[in-house]
Amino acid sequence: MPSSSAKAAESDRTTLGSGRKLGSGFVLPALICLLVAVTLYSVTIGRYDLSVADVTYILLDNVHPIVTPYWDPVQEVVVEQVRVPRILAAIIIGFGLSISGAALQGLFRNPLVDPGIIGVTSGAGFGGTLAILLGLQGYLLLTMAFLFGIGSVFLVKLLSTVRGRTSMLTLVLAGVVISAFFSAAISIAKLLADPFQKLPAITYWLMGSIASSNYLDVLLVAAAVIPSAVAIHLLRFQINILSLGEEKARALGARVVLVQWIVLVASALISAGVVATSGIIGWVGLVIPHVARALVGADHQRLLPVSGVLGAIYLLLVDNLARTVTTAEIPLGIITALIGVPVFAVILRRLHAKGGWSSD
Repeated sequence: MPSSSAKAAESDRTTLGSGRKLGSGFVLPALICLLVAVTLYSVTIGRYDLSVADVTYILLDNVHPIVTPYWDPVQEVVVEQVRVPRILAAIIIGFGLSISGAALQGLFRNPLVDPGIIGVTSGAGFGGTLAILLGLQGYLLLTMAFLFGIGSVFLVKLLSTVRGRTSMLTLVLAGVVISAFFSAAISIAKLLADPFQKLPAITYWLMGSIASSNYLDVLLVAAAVIPSAVAIHLLRFQINILSLGEEKARALGARVVLVQWIVLVASALISAGVVATSGIIGWVGLVIPHVARALVGADHQRLLPVSGVLGAIYLLLVDNLARTVTTAEIPLGIITALIGVPVFAVILRRLHAKGGWSSD
């Protein structure tokens, strides 16, 4: 149940925006139905043609075995071992990046914030790059990317904490510093890499792809995303209060520092898990929360779930483009950047025309 201070915060429309627009009562169920439809369609497309009925029967066979299966064993392998884990990875990654982006934008009261702002993306990117440079593959690559991603968050905290106190502005600047450091480290690693084998592998991995995702990757990214997303959602009313500003939040009795760090650590876990399993996929956590906010308003009780489902649909569609537009696989990071940049430019112009973030 929301506290009285949360209800008070919810009523402040000046900062949170115009509040309910279409209402999650309609938008969220519609998006979930759309996600199911896009998921089924995504399993059918690719170089090996399958119908929705084929996919449905193949998947149902795992629950209630069909006596005389009519499909080819190859079709079963394509569906269950290739496409389903890839689609699950896209859904979980899109969901996690979007929900953490929405939470961080509310926490920092800044529309330009995404999960990369706390340095975890660059840190995890360097961990994976270093693993490839050292010839490490599989679990070791995932582990190094994850550890460097989480380690970057602790470096940001160390830099931004002075005499036991941490300001959000200092934390953002520390995140920029750590991101710049790890970006430079990635450049050095690429400079030292073998130009014929390791450099192409590093470059492709950094651009983001889920082409080789398996069930272990899905399990790893789900273990990072789902508990973190649940923690963020449980703090939705507190994030609403912090969206009003720290002074108002303290006056309303919010535990500001505790909430800030829980959201930051949860977002760091999501980003580290995503980068460890799929490389760097940008712009999802930056753009999708703005689209969700245009649909249901700025109240995080509605914004967080709508952002998550919308992000899952978006990344699923992007992955469909990546594997069908050309004969060669296009890295996801390229497509999300090509779509995200013009969309975000339009969003910025609309924000400016309306007087900025506070009057959205």
